[in-house]
Amino acid sequence: MNRHVMAAAAAALALAGGAALAQQQGVSKNEIVLGSIQDLSGPLAGFGKQLRLGMMLRVDEVNEQGGVNGRKIKLLFEDSGYDPKKAVLAAQKLVNQDKIFMMVGHIGTAQNMAAMPVQFEKNVINFFPVTAAREMYEPFNRLKFAFAATYYDQMRMTLPKLVREKAAKKVCTIYQDDEFGNEVVRGAEDGLKTMNMSLVEKTSFKRGATDFSSQVAKMKAAGCDFVVLGTIIRETIGTIGESRKTGFNPTFLGSSAAYTDLIHRLGGKAMDGLYATMTVQNPYTDDSSQQISFWAKKYKTKFNEDPAVFSVYGYLVIDSFIQAARKAGANLTTDTFIKAMDTMVYPPDIFGSAEATFGPQKRLGSNLSRLSQLQDGRWKAVSDYVKP
Repeated sequence: MNRHVMAAAAAALALAGGAALAQQQGVSKNEIVLGSIQDLSGPLAGFGKQLRLGMMLRVDEVNEQGGVNGRKIKLLFEDSGYDPKKAVLAAQKLVNQDKIFMMVGHIGTAQNMAAMPVQFEKNVINFFPVTAAREMYEPFNRLKFAFAATYYDQMRMTLPKLVREKAAKKVCTIYQDDEFGNEVVRGAEDGLKTMNMSLVEKTSFKRGATDFSSQVAKMKAAGCDFVVLGTIIRETIGTIGESRKTGFNPTFLGSSAAYTDLIHRLGGKAMDGLYATMTVQNPYTDDSSQQISFWAKKYKTKFNEDPAVFSVYGYLVIDSFIQAARKAGANLTTDTFIKAMDTMVYPPDIFGSAEATFGPQKRLGSNLSRLSQLQDGRWKAVSDYVKP
């Protein structure tokens, strides 16, 4: 009888152990499986490639050093083509078929919004998505963790500083007529309110526009001496290029969406003088910082191309995961990871990121940004982090 009881107890324990193991997908004795959805074939494929390579660099480094608490990281990528519908399919594959532990560094606001319900149904964290939208941490969800200062906060905090420095009298904006552009405008308006100022002229364009002559003419006629850009790459280049041609030379300020090496690579000398909000420094192989230069050369040696700011984002997303997973300890689960994140403090890194802190009700690490300017075809940080 005792043997039967003991056998039944052992079977029950085995089943319980198996159930516990099954509950935490993506983590085995020797491996942690992570997933990432990137645009590898659509309009932001350049950024998607840089993010992917930056992530791979950090994964390879940690795996060569033995992994995280004895577990190697396996990182799987799916392509969304920057299409929310494809992002849903990619999330379904990663979550349900590949059984990932966590989604990391997913690019795009609409794409993340579409994919998150698929993840949350299976208790899969959305970790450090590469988008500066407030929805990445609002409304609160225990499975959301964001690192990117929002477009709204970027403008709200940095615009007043630069307006004062330039003694600007007439602040205007040109913006993409969608949620991204509207967030830039909202931040600009609320920042100007603190100075008892308002936007003198607002002009917009539809996504995909290539001609900005009428918008530039409108701002020039209004006598704008400062222009807030709710633009990304092509629109930034088009607006500034058209302005230079017509002799219209206000101060231009863009968000982090315009902080990319592609602006001066594609737009040339005319882009000099542009300001943009940013957090991490664009890495140059001959950077004055030896640490950044060393990192950039290591990246170039591995992938045979120069890194850019999105390469750094990818690298830091994985590095941040590694730090929190180590803190969570050998028993890595969604719950232990969240518990670790609830007291997590990330100090400034070699790329100049602001300190980031998280808590039980705090899911955005930092809302601070700083200013950089294009000078002789290179981004140069020109301010510290700006506080309201």
